[in-house]
Amino acid sequence: MASPVAVKDLYDSYINPGMAKLHHLMGLSAGELRGEGSLVYDEDGRRYIDCVSGYGSLPFGHRPGPVLEAVRRQMDRMALSSKVMPGRPVGELAEALAGWTPGDLQYSFFCNSGAEAVEGALKLARAVTGRPGFVAAEGGFHGKTFGALSVSGRQRYRAPFHPLLPGVTLVPFGDVEALKRAVSQETAAVILEPIQGEGGVHPAPRGYLTAAREICNRAGALLILDEVQTGLGRTGMPFAAERDGVVPDVMCLAKALGGGVMPIGCFIARPEAARAFWEDPLIHTSTFGGNPLAAAAGLATLDWLQREDLPGAAAETGRWLKGEFEEMAKRYPGWIREVRGEGLLLGVEFVDEARGGLVMSGLVEKGVLTAFTLNEYRVVRVEPSLTIDRGLLIQVLEAWDAVLGYWYGQLDPGELEATGWEPDRQVLGPDSESGGESRETARNAGKEGDGNAGGSGEGVVRRALA
Repeated sequence: MASPVAVKDLYDSYINPGMAKLHHLMGLSAGELRGEGSLVYDEDGRRYIDCVSGYGSLPFGHRPGPVLEAVRRQMDRMALSSKVMPGRPVGELAEALAGWTPGDLQYSFFCNSGAEAVEGALKLARAVTGRPGFVAAEGGFHGKTFGALSVSGRQRYRAPFHPLLPGVTLVPFGDVEALKRAVSQETAAVILEPIQGEGGVHPAPRGYLTAAREICNRAGALLILDEVQTGLGRTGMPFAAERDGVVPDVMCLAKALGGGVMPIGCFIARPEAARAFWEDPLIHTSTFGGNPLAAAAGLATLDWLQREDLPGAAAETGRWLKGEFEEMAKRYPGWIREVRGEGLLLGVEFVDEARGGLVMSGLVEKGVLTAFTLNEYRVVRVEPSLTIDRGLLIQVLEAWDAVLGYWYGQLDPGELEATGWEPDRQVLGPDSESGGESRETARNAGKEGDGNAGGSGEGVVRRALA
């Protein structure tokens, strides 16, 4: 029997050659084969500690038993809905969300992703206010579908698709006066993240969300809080907006809601906002939204999060982990600029993209999966599962320390600029079997193109981000 086609070749031929190249340049060409808790194994048998967690969509890690079992039980009864009859699983999930979300958030609409949740929230805001405009924050990220992209704040993703949704004003995140000036009688809603995840893990300044709530109240606009990444325990509390005691008119959720097993998104609204969809309940629908399997996963997820107080556990573990990274930053001056975040949504900001790329890619070789934040490449996210064992986190810290120590000891802070680095380039870290060859290859990055160093490491310096 013929050998199976390599995963990288399948991507190159049938999915996206650019993505295939990115995987290759990061040393991740071998396909992921299986996951167990906070560990991922590739087709070559290598083990990785997962500190990305599907960008927060794996709150319990991979293949969480209680969620899988709930989905299996539901599958024995009904997998997908007829869509013309009401379903108990989705009704009970909506009830559970109304009971856990802050304030009087009560009515849920279910879909399949965070971007879909944002799209629905924007439509709801226009329907309830009769106004066309939106105000969002620079650096914000709400998804890549058309409406969600229109209220996101990075030109890299926006520029190819202009003209986007009209009537959108972007203001600096955290600037109350700018927000006041932008909101008018034409504003349907202000949409914000309590912590800008893809913007570089920037928590909203204290009082900013409270001020946003007051500004919206005065203008008659809705406040939409996007908790797709921050919600459901990730930041050390059930919902990040609770830090300031703010209740939005609409909250968007997804990622963790599926427990790492099923894709699901939703927005939940206060009654006075939700009623805009009541008169015609078919005005906004989703074929797969709220399907029985996803709803079963959501119910099991909420039960586990609350029963085990995983938000509290994330707060405790996050404080310790953040402190460890802050101490690490002191050991490597000129490399790490700042450590930010709440709970188990942390961002390590480097002084430039090059140093971040060196460390992130070195971590791959050390068996730790990390990723840049999408709107700020100087920031490497640390976003493990909420249930990760502290022993694994100690291994993660040891890997970070080893990679930083390697480069810090061999590459002076001013030396990197002489290697031919350009914006949006990243360097793979030290190959455990190539030693000094990695350093020499790094110095010749601008001249050697792909920088393939051969041997077991597939090269150390590689262009990765256009």
